[in-house]
Amino acid sequence: MDVYQEAVCYLESQHVPVLHAMYCVCWGVVEAETGVLEEDVFQEEAVSCLLSPLLPKSLDFPDTPTLSSPEEMLERRLVVLKGILESEEVYLRELEALLMPMKALRASAGTSQPVLSSRQVQTVFYQVPELRDMHQSFFSGLKARLSAHCQTEPGPGVEGEMSYTGFELMVGDLFLKMVNQIGLYGGFIENYEEAVEVVRKCTHSDPRFRTLAQSMMSNNSSDKTRTKYTFEALLYKPLDRVTKTTLVLRDLLNTTPMEHGDYTLLQEALRLSRSFLSGVNESSQCKREVTLSHGMRRQLMRDGFVVDASEGERSLRHLFLYTDLLLCTRFKQATRGKQDQYRFCWYLPLAGLKLRWVADQERSLDANLRLHTIRTKMHLLRQQLQQNAGSKGLALAARSRKKLEQMELMLLTHSPVYTLELHSPSCKSHTLLLSSLYELEEWREAIHKLTTDNIETVPPDLLTLTSACVKLRMTQQPPLHSTNAVENEESLCGTLSVAIHSACGLQQPACVYVCVEVDGYEFYDKQAQTHSSVHSLNPHWDQELSFQVDGAQHLRVFCVSQSDGQDDTVLGKASVKLESKTLNKRWRRQTLHLSQVEVTLSLKYCPHPLEPPSSTAQQQPVFGVPIETVAQQEGVLVPHVVRCCVDEVERRGMGEVGIYRISGTTSEIAMLKTAFNSNLREAVTRLRSAEVNAVTGVLKLYFRELPQPLIPTVMFQSLARMLEIQDINSRLVSMLSLLHSCPDPNRHTFLYLLHHLQRVSEKQDVNRMSLQNLATVFGPSLIRPPVVGLGQDGPTVDISQEVVVQVQVVLYYLQCNNLPEAQTSLPHDTDAEDETTHM
Repeated sequence: MDVYQEAVCYLESQHVPVLHAMYCVCWGVVEAETGVLEEDVFQEEAVSCLLSPLLPKSLDFPDTPTLSSPEEMLERRLVVLKGILESEEVYLRELEALLMPMKALRASAGTSQPVLSSRQVQTVFYQVPELRDMHQSFFSGLKARLSAHCQTEPGPGVEGEMSYTGFELMVGDLFLKMVNQIGLYGGFIENYEEAVEVVRKCTHSDPRFRTLAQSMMSNNSSDKTRTKYTFEALLYKPLDRVTKTTLVLRDLLNTTPMEHGDYTLLQEALRLSRSFLSGVNESSQCKREVTLSHGMRRQLMRDGFVVDASEGERSLRHLFLYTDLLLCTRFKQATRGKQDQYRFCWYLPLAGLKLRWVADQERSLDANLRLHTIRTKMHLLRQQLQQNAGSKGLALAARSRKKLEQMELMLLTHSPVYTLELHSPSCKSHTLLLSSLYELEEWREAIHKLTTDNIETVPPDLLTLTSACVKLRMTQQPPLHSTNAVENEESLCGTLSVAIHSACGLQQPACVYVCVEVDGYEFYDKQAQTHSSVHSLNPHWDQELSFQVDGAQHLRVFCVSQSDGQDDTVLGKASVKLESKTLNKRWRRQTLHLSQVEVTLSLKYCPHPLEPPSSTAQQQPVFGVPIETVAQQEGVLVPHVVRCCVDEVERRGMGEVGIYRISGTTSEIAMLKTAFNSNLREAVTRLRSAEVNAVTGVLKLYFRELPQPLIPTVMFQSLARMLEIQDINSRLVSMLSLLHSCPDPNRHTFLYLLHHLQRVSEKQDVNRMSLQNLATVFGPSLIRPPVVGLGQDGPTVDISQEVVVQVQVVLYYLQCNNLPEAQTSLPHDTDAEDETTHM
């Protein structure tokens, strides 16, 4: 049973109303929005297979459709016939376009400078006028009968007459008459290769014929648009059309009740068509290679496994990128003694194809729980494999490895979050999901390179093309780590830490983030990203990313530019080989050259046995948590919430009147707080569009909600006494010495904030915020007196003086001109000098 019909039968069995769309697609030309259309002959989507390849046994389409009532069959039959009529009209226009230059070429053959000789004209147009006349007769008869039927068809309220009118519509004799003349195609097919050779030869040798051959037009009757073809593409039309005759008759027969008068006639037409086409398939090898625009040959450029997302379903598919089209197939692994097979799913011409990719998508809670269950089972199977590595456990190891492969296939299908959307000019779209941004970018680059100069598409013989995938493929199996029987001793197993420091080399200021991926078993999350930087030429992050890895051998790094309202742009990518011998528990600093961008990072690796994967790790909250805890979690000295808010204020709030004094809306501040507590990347994204007073509000709220203030309460009394020191130098030495005794995260965050507030006050002519005003705003949040009655030593300060002390201490520090510089991240000590990797 052929692929196309299997798809139709299966979808009909699921009561999916696809017939009309499928016939319009399968035989027609869908018009684009422009005045001149690009050719899209077979159309991209014959059927999108909805079966998942992840079940233990491979599922095939049923051989016969599920029986329906006569009324339902007649309704679908009418849809099929209307689709055939529409496609016949398009095909006739294509034949007319092919025959249009015939008269002029014949006339020129008798001149002193002929474009084609008389023999060449006869070869090129052999049997084409006869085919046109045959299909014109068929089209006229079918159109007349459908028109008469539609005029007498009862309205929606007259259901009782539906079956009667459906049985009255007789078209079987028209199809049988056409099939009885199908022998005309035999002569055309025998002559086809010679005709194509003449067209190719004359296209290369005669500029006059080249101009004609590359820009033939077909006028559309429904509007003023025209479809653009090459001569060879039009010459291929009859060959492409006749091979679908059996498909059409088979589908029409499947929608015709056995008691219908057409049933016997259609059976005979199908028998004759099959008999004719059985010989055609054997002699149509010349269709495998077709010349595209400018003499280019169709060839396979890239292939690989991707996830095809169709109507909410995910299916693992093998994608083939040819010179002029994308072919999506379903891989069916062969049983013992048989050959692998591919089933056609859909194809898209590259002409006019538009690409759009989405960086990542949030998974639902249910999806995360399902992935956690799969990963846990995979981890247990992996342990079993390691325990049964000896010769006594070969059989058990084989079973465990088989189960592990099945689990990894499921994970490969359900875990991808990177989306590549494909949009053709004819409004056909497909969505591909990939688990690796590196792989997505390679696919995008390969497709984009071919679509840049692609003008038109010669329609493929999909059956032949799909069958050839087994021999042409460069990727044999899905990328499963579990299929590697031999473990690599150099692969990493433990914790890999990656600290992203900064980037430089941007051509223009941009909001940039860095994405990091590792390979190996899919037990744990393999991707992580920094937050988006502020709009800058030299972005800084100092953000630490941590991975639990098992079998990791490569680290991939991307630098991505983020723009409001536009797709993210990958500025550069690099792949770094991970070797356990060169990585250790101390940080190793590297500079990666990603195209024109340089990214500085540090790597640290700690080998250890891995625990079973935990449920999806939730980001620990940062508000109301001791600053030492937050700094330790993030691997920094100044928490990201502080740095991100400060960066945003300095980007667009320095000239805001009353900055830090005027409060933002309570709801927006609460929204930002929730975001910072759950997802740093989302929080930074929302920060970009938040009202600037809400940004300052969330920063002030963070300091107010610290369980212990930035300056520990035990220092309050000492600071109060230091304010009474009359000698300015002595007071400065004492206060800076006391500040130095604070814990590192407290001290560096306090210094970081002080330097920022000093820069804010430099704009006080515009923002009206002097050092005194800023000290008044921040003093009560940064310094707090000890709680009375908790055993504090020393005399207490009068309550009326507490606020004065809070403000004066912060003001004194703000007025200091030689404050130490703040350190935002932990030092990443290295054993050797920095390394540079060029990509």
